[in-house]
Amino acid sequence: MLSTSTTRSSNRSLHVNCLFSAEINLEKRSPYCSSGWTRINGRCFRYIATPMSWSRAEKNCRSMNANLASVQNIGEYYKIQKLILMRSNKYTETWIGGSDAQQERLWLWSDGTPFRFTFWCSGKPNNLRTQNCLRMNYRGQRCWADFQCYYLRPSVCAKKAWPILG
Repeated sequence: MLSTSTTRSSNRSLHVNCLFSAEINLEKRSPYCSSGWTRINGRCFRYIATPMSWSRAEKNCRSMNANLASVQNIGEYYKIQKLILMRSNKYTETWIGGSDAQQERLWLWSDGTPFRFTFWCSGKPNNLRTQNCLRMNYRGQRCWADFQCYYLRPSVCAKKAWPILG
């Protein structure tokens, strides 16, 4: 970055051109996550190992200023899977934030983001017996399936990363 400054001494102007370069640590300047959270694509994710119903898991996430995770693209999905694998040592069936409880077959994310990316298993969602909630890693296939919301599963919460101030 080139910076020019002007200083007045007596009646003369002294132009000083300063060329300075600082190694900018992009990780430090990027949004960050607090302890226990993992940064993925500008958001913070946390695996919750305690099995809960989908609605209880969403409530738990909200208590941490988060929601059950929405998934925006395949790269993000693979990173969330890696997070689950690192925390549980397997591809555990896990709640994320998709639900069609408000209107059958209209899937929404609990954080309000558009439901554009999907990774449904073959034949899913099938909406059998009021299966209104989304679990990932269905039967070890690492894809999505709809499921009854009252079953107890681990979950993944997500929230926006904090900006670096100053």
